[in-house]
Amino acid sequence: MTVHPVAGDPSAATVGWVDDILFTGHPSDICLRLPEPVDKGTLRRLVGEAQTRLAEAGLRRGGAAALRLPPSLAYVVNLLATWRSGAQAVLLDHRLTDHEVDRALRRLTPQVVVAPVRTGGGALRVFVDVTEGITPWSDRPAGSPHAVIQLSSGSTGPSKVIGRTAEDLVGEVRRYTRIDGVALPGERIILLPSMVHVLGLVGGLLYGLHAGVELCPPERLGGDAILAAVAAQDSPATVLGVPFHIGLLASTTPPGRLPQLKRMTTGGELVPAAVARAFTDRYGVPLGNMYGMTEVGVIGTDLYGAHRPAIAPAPGILVRERGGELQVSCPASPYVGLADPTRWSDGWLHTRDAGVVDPDTGLVTVRGRLDSQVSVGGMKVDLTEVETTVAELPGVGAAVVVWDDGITAYVQPDGPLSEETLDKLLAERLAGYKRPRTLHLLDQLPRTTTGKLVRSASALRDAAS
Repeated sequence: MTVHPVAGDPSAATVGWVDDILFTGHPSDICLRLPEPVDKGTLRRLVGEAQTRLAEAGLRRGGAAALRLPPSLAYVVNLLATWRSGAQAVLLDHRLTDHEVDRALRRLTPQVVVAPVRTGGGALRVFVDVTEGITPWSDRPAGSPHAVIQLSSGSTGPSKVIGRTAEDLVGEVRRYTRIDGVALPGERIILLPSMVHVLGLVGGLLYGLHAGVELCPPERLGGDAILAAVAAQDSPATVLGVPFHIGLLASTTPPGRLPQLKRMTTGGELVPAAVARAFTDRYGVPLGNMYGMTEVGVIGTDLYGAHRPAIAPAPGILVRERGGELQVSCPASPYVGLADPTRWSDGWLHTRDAGVVDPDTGLVTVRGRLDSQVSVGGMKVDLTEVETTVAELPGVGAAVVVWDDGITAYVQPDGPLSEETLDKLLAERLAGYKRPRTLHLLDQLPRTTTGKLVRSASALRDAAS
């Protein structure tokens, strides 16, 4: 299928691709287990009914629907219904505040807003039971030709508004089918990340629907519940999550052998080496790594854990290093309402990640954020190196190191730990000019809605106070 986007009209790029790419297979094929099975035929019927409700509320071809729904069957149905209606889906994380949502709605002016009227199932449910309501918002068409609008995670600053066309999404789904180590037709994905963000949306939902892979979120977000979801069926299972989820599993003792567990794949931040070792020692399966961005989706992978911490570029993706920064091929700017040549120029996305590309193998090693290089007394210090050292200390569950009028470490203990003990351990491992000038112990480090550690110095300062 060829899609031809028309400027300002997402409908030209969205009509048809849901059926051609996502509703393939037999109507009786199970695509979701929530935990009750949902087959393709049932999903198609629910999507059709939702299209009618959206149209009655004012959604028109070429318009936009804002979805403020938690992970749920209602979210999946309304997302696919929006696209099948030839409209743009604006994805708003349900954990955003009313102030944040209102600000986004004023900027993006969707025709309708879909939000929960009733939610059941408890705070720790991965998928919840939702009864949604649809509210008319404006009569304006979508402001751009994108099929989906997302907000970046905001781990290092304010969120950016990012748009991707249907052609972008279809291209990424097909890219997944060419990556060695992803879940195969007839297998399962134990889905942990939110489908509002790119890993859960494309790597989980869209790829699973296209490839005939069952999506099986656990009933609750806990190590035991994740393992129960793996054991619930006989087919091979890949656990898809972020480093936070690996920590859950690394600290959970399985009740017995789990022959169904094929691997775990993580996106987001690089997993600390100690956590990776704890996971592989406990489960004896590969811990795969995936590097990507909301702007372009998956960039590179190491799904067998063979190159850690390096990754191989995903099929069709070019990665280069310029001035210490990684840049990724991206034909058009993904930013909506933002013309900034320091973020995108001449077909290249400027990741603002520091890294190197091996000229012989093409493997890419991400060194952390480009702004993690600081000068202390004329000596260059890589804050990523300091943070990795802190995170691997005994008694440390997670750590963030930032520059805040000096090297400052925020630490979430995993057991008994004092600032004095921490400082002594660091003195044994880091030169004096590299050691944090200030240490803060917090019960919980702040995280973004995708589970990434927040690296904003002001936000960390507020959390510590």
